[in-house]
This record gives sequence, C-alpha cells and structure tokens, in this order.
Amino acid sequence: MAIFVFGAAALLLFSFAVGPDAEALRKFSAGFLWLGLLLSSTLTLAESFHAEMENRAMEGLLLLPASPRALYYGKAIANWLQLMFLGVALVPVMVVLYDAGTTRILSLILVIALGAAGLSAPGTLYAAMTAQVRSKQTLLPLLLFPLIVPALLASVKATSLIILGDPMNQGKSWLVLLFAFDAIYWSLCGLLFHKVVEE
Repeated sequence: MAIFVFGAAALLLFSFAVGPDAEALRKFSAGFLWLGLLLSSTLTLAESFHAEMENRAMEGLLLLPASPRALYYGKAIANWLQLMFLGVALVPVMVVLYDAGTTRILSLILVIALGAAGLSAPGTLYAAMTAQVRSKQTLLPLLLFPLIVPALLASVKATSLIILGDPMNQGKSWLVLLFAFDAIYWSLCGLLFHKVVEE
C-alpha cells in the first residue's frame, strides 16, 4: 500500500508539472505511468533480500540441496507479480489524472506484465548484489536504470500506442522488443545469480 501511494503521488506531481493542458497530459500519460512505476520499483526491489540479510538466512538457503537459480527465480517472480499488480493499480490513477482511458484493457495488462518482467529480472539480480551495502537504496537505481532503458522505452511506446491509437500497427514491434529483452535477461540473470550470492 505504501508503494502504491508513492506511485500515485508521483503521477500527481507529474500532472502538476505539466499543468492544465489536457492534450499534453494525455499525450505523455504513458511515460508518466512508467516513470511512476520505475520510481516505485526501486523501493520494492531494494527490500527483496532484506529479511535474508537481516537474519543471515541467505547462508542457510544456499546450504539447502537446491540450486541458487531456484532462489533467484522465486524472488524474481515475486517481484514481478508485485510490480505487475502495482502497474495495474496505477492505471485508474492515470485515467483520472490524465484522461487517458482505453478500451484495450487486455493489451495494456500484457504490456504492463512484460514491462514489469523487464524491471524484475535485472532488478532482482542487482538487489542481491547490493543487499549488503549500506547505501543500497542509492546504488541500486544507479546500476539498474541504465540497463533497463530498452525495456522502459518499449513499454512506454507500446502503452502510448494503446492509449492514443496505433494506425500504423507499430505496437507488435515494440512488444517483440520487450519480449526479447525479457527472455534474454530472465535467462542471463538466472545463470549469473550464483556468482553474485556466493562471492
């Protein structure tokens, strides 16, 4: 709930920044939605491994007869679900503040799901990497944000096409890019996770 309030407050601040220009608010609504979700995601991801590090449970988990990859995918899926639900919950706030409604609800949920997956895969890996650092709340965004630029751009563009219309049928290309990003990073981060937690 606290993260949702933070995301909703970010969307409200963006609307104040643009002003009473209804056309501009609707035009940039997709970018504002994903910026709000991106800023909120750092709070969620930074706390992913808090309990394990606080109670030294990570060492116990690594001693279990299970692959560290299973631990990674468990954490990544949990983060993905949380970010996806957060993104869906922020959509009504976007509609009210920016008058950016759409009837293509299923397409919008699909984009949010793929975009949240793009944030979750590398975000979970970097959260594990920075979990023992005191300034993890600052270091995590510095590491994560440059890496997820392709996923963020594809998510914003695909969402914008859903809200504003897609006469040239460009949405599929952005969805393919988003899906390719997710496939690469969900595979790669799972392979690298054991090096992060064991070193």
